[in-house]
Formats: sequence, C-alpha cells, structure tokens
Amino acid sequence: MIRKGERCFMESRPYVAWDVMNRFLIDAFKGYGVPEEDAKICADVLLESDRRGIESHGCNRFKPIYIDRIVKGTLKPVTEIEVLKDTPTTLVYDAHDGMGMVASYRMMEALIEKAKKYGMAGGAIRNSTHYGIAGYWTTMATKAGMIGVTGTNARPSIAPTFGVENMMGTNPLTWAIPTDEEFPFCIDCATSVVQRGKIEYYAREGKDTPAGMVISHDGSSMTDSSAILKALVDGTAALTPLGGAGDEMCGYKGYGYAAVVEILSAALTGGPFMKALTGVDQNGNPQMYHLGHFFFVINPEFFMGLDTCKKTAGDICRALRASEKAPGHDRIYTAGEKEWLAWCERKDKGVPIGEAVQREMIAVRDQLKLPYHFDFEAAI
Repeated sequence: MIRKGERCFMESRPYVAWDVMNRFLIDAFKGYGVPEEDAKICADVLLESDRRGIESHGCNRFKPIYIDRIVKGTLKPVTEIEVLKDTPTTLVYDAHDGMGMVASYRMMEALIEKAKKYGMAGGAIRNSTHYGIAGYWTTMATKAGMIGVTGTNARPSIAPTFGVENMMGTNPLTWAIPTDEEFPFCIDCATSVVQRGKIEYYAREGKDTPAGMVISHDGSSMTDSSAILKALVDGTAALTPLGGAGDEMCGYKGYGYAAVVEILSAALTGGPFMKALTGVDQNGNPQMYHLGHFFFVINPEFFMGLDTCKKTAGDICRALRASEKAPGHDRIYTAGEKEWLAWCERKDKGVPIGEAVQREMIAVRDQLKLPYHFDFEAAI
C-alpha cells in the first residue's frame, strides 16, 4: 500500500490555500461572464488538476486557455446545452461553443444516472471547447462506483508516423476503474509523447522541452519551448505520437490511438476534425474551436458486482507494485498513484504557484477589482 503523506517532490514555490484559490477562480470566471454555478464547476476542474500534480491543466491555464479565449471571442462564457439525441443509454449534446467543462459535467451526471438503470451509457458532445483534464470525467464515474472512459480531439499537434505535419490533437484516451484502495486506477494521458499544455508550462517556467518530443518540418528535434509553441501554431512543428517519430519504438501505436480518438470525437458527434479545429480561419483570424468529446460509463453491478471489480482491480495494482524492481529503482507505481501522492503532499499546503501565474492572478484581480491580496505579492 501507499505510505500516506509520502513526499513525491520538493517544492520551492509559494502556496495559495485551496479555499482562497477556489474563491478567486470562481470570482474571476464570474467576472468574465460565467454564471456562478458554472464557475464553480470550472474552478473545481482546474483545481483537481493541481490536486493531482497535473499542472499543465490547472491554474497555469485558467487565464490563457479560458479567460483569454472568452475575451478573444473563441469561447462563450454562458453554456447553452442543446440535447440533440437522448435514448435510454445514449446522449448527444451541442455545447454551442460554451464552457466544455460545464457541458461535460452535465453529460457525466446524465450518463451515470442512465448506467445506474441500464448498466452502460455513452454520450458525445459537439461544438465544445477545452474540457480540462480528461481524468476528471472518468473519476466522476468511479466516485459513483462505475468505470469511466472519455476522449477528446483538439487543435492539430501530432504528426502521423513517417510524417512531420501536425494533423491530430493530443487526443487523450482516458480510463478510470474503481479499486478497493484509497484512489482509483486512472490512466489519463495524451496519445502524444508530450501534451501541448506541458510545453506551455515549460515555456512559462523558462525550461526547454526534452529532445524527441517535437519535430520540425525537416524532421529534426526541437527543444526551445517558446519557439515550439509558435511553430505548432504556424504548422512548422509537430508533436511526436507515443513511441516517438518513426517506427523504431513503435510510434505507430500512439498514432493509431490518436486516430481512434479523432474518429470517435468527430464520428459520434457529426462534428469537425483535424485541420478544422485550429481555432483560426483561412485568413488567420480567431474562430470557434468546435471540439468533440465522447464519454462511456460502465456499471460493474451489471457484471459480477462492484465489490468484485474493486477487489480485482486492487489486487492487480498491488501485484504490479510488488513485482521485481529494476536496478536502481525501489518502487513501481500504478496509474493514479502518483496523483494521489501529490494530493497527500499538497492537501494541507495549497496550490503551488509560479511567478508567471502569480502575475496573471494579479492582473486579473486588478482588471476585475476583486478584493484579494496574496501572500506571494511581497516577493514579486
């Protein structure tokens, strides 16, 4: 079992208390037109990412991915959900370019209720926007004693095997399964070697992107994080799929799974895909992203029961951790474990906030004239 409270990293950045950051994010979203109940959902999705140590999708993104897009007009703060299809086991929404996190929350609520009655349920959302960490939606299912699956397309970033053009998004294919441990098994990752959000994080922290994650049009590796972000936008660089470029390390597997997510995100919604998701028109002007998401919920009670599912999943995870370790390593992890350890580390401390996000928080606060003072301001 996990040693509760075990440290998984050292932290030198200042912390902001969870309740303070939650209130600030809610007020910030409200200040830009998001209704209060929707703002609470959005804030919780972002903070859940930070709770898990997934900073590429947490508070680091609240301004550039959400608020800036609201201001730019490529994201609507009020989410008007239209039900396109509703059967006992399926559901299709049109989010009309509103908050993807809000539409996804409503979708998962509905699918969980359907799966309680019928054992399985699946849904899809068209004309949506960035929906935060995919693992938030799958763990909504595990909290209800069910298995969750989700995927989403995104701005083109990944090149196909033997290609250099960014054609597909980072396209996570995410699963969460309840266990008899303190956390579920949750595999939440992109189908690229690295996701765009991680490169944004590297750039904000002044760090290079490790070699082999991004290729230029001439096939060479790129490491300058700021240059990579610009090149991804103008189409002169691409992320490599899981396994890397070429087929020496079986990059075609990551390419294949990215294609699965791209197809399902568009085919189940009747929505756009690949180059139609760039967020700019043919003249380079900003436009709506029109993303697609899909979700599936499986109720173990309709198979051999929840207790059997949880114990079996837990037994498998424990056996994997107990297996023989490679030289120089004293621990094996299972999916979701490091995220739980990050929460153990942070739950009594708060959210660690780097200087770039500190400046953004102050700018948003001053713009909206919000009544907040942060302890880190004295150090800026």
